Amino acid sequence: MNGRWFYGILFVLVAGLSAASLYIYDVLMQPNGNDSSQVVTITPGSALYPVLRGLERDGTIKDARVARWYARAAGLEGIRAGEFEVPATATLVDILRLFNSDAVLQYQVTLVEGLTARDYIDLLKQQPKLRSVINDWTPEQLLAAIGATETHLEGLFAPETYSYTAGSTDIDILKQAYKRQVAILDTAWAGRAKDLPLKTPYEALVLASVIEKETGQASERPDIAGVFVRRLQQGIRLQSDPTTIYGIGPDFDGNLTRKHLRTPNDHNTYAMFGLPKTPIANPGAAAINAALHPADGSSLFFVAKGDGSHQFSTTLEAHNQAVLQYQRYGRRSDYQSSPTSTATDESR
Repeated sequence: MNGRWFYGILFVLVAGLSAASLYIYDVLMQPNGNDSSQVVTITPGSALYPVLRGLERDGTIKDARVARWYARAAGLEGIRAGEFEVPATATLVDILRLFNSDAVLQYQVTLVEGLTARDYIDLLKQQPKLRSVINDWTPEQLLAAIGATETHLEGLFAPETYSYTAGSTDIDILKQAYKRQVAILDTAWAGRAKDLPLKTPYEALVLASVIEKETGQASERPDIAGVFVRRLQQGIRLQSDPTTIYGIGPDFDGNLTRKHLRTPNDHNTYAMFGLPKTPIANPGAAAINAALHPADGSSLFFVAKGDGSHQFSTTLEAHNQAVLQYQRYGRRSDYQSSPTSTATDESR
């Protein structure tokens, strides 16, 4: 082989390598082909190459084979499942690093204080990125799934904002909420005030749920707790409208009647002494702490003023006067007894 042939072949090889290098550099380092960011979903158990082929087909990357080669060389084959937001400026290298990172898109759902377990389940079913698996489960099945030792769902879920990723399930959220409520209750019970008429943490949870439903202004929780604790200590019926309404169940039409108050059930505290059998809603940490640290005082009655606050009274005579003032003759046109309760005459 003469020198001219040798240099000719060498030139072709160098030119080819240069072109290949430029092509690979272009594939790896040029921004992707999208005009705006896009969300890429990687399902659990997905392999890297099929994901890359899909990105190649929609024009996000230029060459899936080069991408796979680079991923192997760089140790980036272990992609995570979830949703990833790929910016329009992201290169192939950026995308591979993104798929191996913790930057999975997060969504949030807020469980509000004072709502029931059924309210929470219905809310979770409405979340578009949350997979519903509960469907027609019985309460017993739900209790078993969240690992609860209690026999009733009500009150077991901590009202908070929970984060989740696409594909998470409604039972995942309820497990978190149950675990959180147990932790809150255990901590509060350990630091409870002395001489409370509560034998177990569960009784504290029951009382906290009543306080939660009765409270229109957060600052009044300890005062309302004080009234109920003194009533329990003195053997006086709690006479709480929300407990009675809960006991009526789905048939309640918004009008609490004297017949309702006289009809016994497991939650009608007008017809029974002591606490209702179970919580009537899911109380937040503030209501739990109020139940275990009630305000000192001597008041045994309270009546809604109509602005969310209450008038507290020590004697029945003073309470009856407050009822006349705020319920009978001075009732506001925009009356509310609490944010979630039906306006009714309160006689405690």
